[in-house]
Amino acid sequence: MKRSHHCSELSLSHIGQTVTLAGWVASRRDHGGVIFIDVRDRYGLTQIVFDSEENAPLHATADRLRNEYVIAITGTVSVRPEGSENPHLPTGSIEIRAKTLELLNEATPLPFAIEDDVHASESLRLQHRYLDLRRPKMQQLLQLRSQVSHLTRNYLHAREFVEVETPILTKSTPEGARDYLVPSRVNPGEFFALPQSPQLFKQILMIGGMDRYFQIARCFRDEDLRLDRQPEFTQIDLEMSFVDREDIMQLIEDLIRLIFKETKQIDLPNPIPRLSFEESMGRYGTDKPDLRFDLPLQDLCQFAKTCDFQVFRRAVESGGMVKGLIIPKGAAFTRNRIDNLIDTAKEFGAKGLAWVKISDEGQLDSSIAKFLKTEALRSALPSANPGDLLIFVADQAAIVHQVLGRLRLLLGEELQLIDRTRWEPLWVIDFPMFEYDEESQRHVALHHPFTAPHPDDRAFLDSQPLQAKTLAYDFVLNGFELGGGSIRIHSPSMQEKVFDLLKISKVEAREKFGFLLDALESGAPPHGGIALGLDRLIMLLGQTESIRDTIPFPKTQKAQCLMTHAPSTVSPEQLQELSIRTTAKKPTATP
Repeated sequence: MKRSHHCSELSLSHIGQTVTLAGWVASRRDHGGVIFIDVRDRYGLTQIVFDSEENAPLHATADRLRNEYVIAITGTVSVRPEGSENPHLPTGSIEIRAKTLELLNEATPLPFAIEDDVHASESLRLQHRYLDLRRPKMQQLLQLRSQVSHLTRNYLHAREFVEVETPILTKSTPEGARDYLVPSRVNPGEFFALPQSPQLFKQILMIGGMDRYFQIARCFRDEDLRLDRQPEFTQIDLEMSFVDREDIMQLIEDLIRLIFKETKQIDLPNPIPRLSFEESMGRYGTDKPDLRFDLPLQDLCQFAKTCDFQVFRRAVESGGMVKGLIIPKGAAFTRNRIDNLIDTAKEFGAKGLAWVKISDEGQLDSSIAKFLKTEALRSALPSANPGDLLIFVADQAAIVHQVLGRLRLLLGEELQLIDRTRWEPLWVIDFPMFEYDEESQRHVALHHPFTAPHPDDRAFLDSQPLQAKTLAYDFVLNGFELGGGSIRIHSPSMQEKVFDLLKISKVEAREKFGFLLDALESGAPPHGGIALGLDRLIMLLGQTESIRDTIPFPKTQKAQCLMTHAPSTVSPEQLQELSIRTTAKKPTATP
């Protein structure tokens, strides 16, 4: 039987029609002489009625059905009896009086129920991903992903972008995360790498005159995983020629606003706010701040210079800083809770955490209160009120921002300060071009070595490279970095200068990026681009807590596929054919 409709399509307008549906048995209810079956496909549910008085043999066949059996049913669309309607279903006002039933396939007892409120562990769901994908929430997320991809393609095609597929097998350039390597059979001892991004190829496309390129690109990074990261992921990748930073940012703003409006009927602000990297770090301790709650970092450097608490004073005198957070009503925290905050701050990298309670009478309550002048502290923190708790970190700037930025997010969650109904997009701009890596004793690129310096800061490259800012920009939403991009270096001499500052020798630069250097010397236009994380965007739009829910077949935190058992060992013959061997030892069997 070929279906005539899907399981969310029928309504009162179909009453009296004979229809055929096909799908999975979602539930079965036996009311004696009448059996009710909910049949489900990816569109929804429809109730089927098998009445023994109308057709006893058919009723007997339906009695054998169990959850997740695959069936096809032909019947007549009827109005549900008064009082039995289901207002939560599009088909809740009708039912199908079954005439014929075909059992297309049976199902063994399942390891977990096919429902959104499933209580099975994530590892069990990933092991049986083909069942997990049947859950309505998973179906909705994958349909949302498809819709966003479709909107993106249409938007960019309408603006004269050309969709180009860049290579999956490419050259290893381990400047960022670790590469996934692929051995070459026809070139023994040599390896391809899976791309961490199409960065070099899209720049080559601009030099090749493509002018506007985009790709919904698969990328790979062999890195430690978190809830918002995967070893293979998808990004909306684009590049444009003869543009400046404003052109690209406006293009992306309009795209993101379109996606939110079309998929969720949400109007994002226009224009989207901007913060410089320096402002973002200073105010929130991170370059991807969550603006859905107001708990800014407080600068106490001036106060620290004159206070009697030596820990604060020495931090400032040694080139560091003192900053803090004002925790509303935090004076009610128990000592145990404050001790837990101190332990957490140490886990985040602090040497310690100073704290002061402001009593209802405005007095300071703390073991360090005797070193602090109440009026001077209140003057330094005019927004602090009686009943608040003040916490402070004194150290080098990077540590202060890291610790307080993470504590801010932790407290935002714990104190339920975050407004879950708000959407707060943000551009972070004017990033430093370099940071200094103490371990390797050299400058490293904050983004990547192909990012152009800000025109006003080019002179810093010769004398104070750490002062130079770039034409880079990150798009942040609710505390997640959705994407980042920049105007690229198109001058061969500027690219060579940047490689020199990064201590990449001419030989190394030629070996790793020779084709790009040659291309830059053949007439490269000014160009720039951006990459947006599609998986992360769907995670936020779909309001799910894990990026794995947005990917059909994700990996675990150990980069494993529990369904296919990948990665796996291969035969000695395969290794020999690839001219490689492994030094990993097989685990010994337990006696």
